[in-house]
Amino acid sequence: MARIELSFPDDAFCFETLMQVRTTDINGANHLGNDALVSMLSEARAQFLISYDIPESDSGGEGIIVTDLATMYQSESFFPEMLRFEVGVMDFNKYGGDFVFRVTKVGSGQAVALAKYGFVFFDYLQKKVVPMPESFRSRFA
Repeated sequence: MARIELSFPDDAFCFETLMQVRTTDINGANHLGNDALVSMLSEARAQFLISYDIPESDSGGEGIIVTDLATMYQSESFFPEMLRFEVGVMDFNKYGGDFVFRVTKVGSGQAVALAKYGFVFFDYLQKKVVPMPESFRSRFA
């Protein structure tokens, strides 16, 4: 299988948050587990949306749904390290785009992971993809 290669420009990131690796995030090899990292990415995405006052879904039933995830692991992380999650959006299309993430260790700046979530806007009542709201697109253009 071909290796995933991710690369993002520095100006793709417009938000950051810090999270500590918890003991419950550690796997059998004694480092941050991939399942825990995915959960942390989801938390970083949620904090990003909250910081921009963007609901994941609205009262009309429209919201954001994740379509895919790609992660490139770059180094191990251990309890109780503090990690910086930088978040941005890019590669917009008619229906969505990509949330992009850069994860580094606070202090050393050592790279831990790069990741991206594909997303689309979705009408949960009609169960169909809908065009990206202009208010979202213009905020991050």
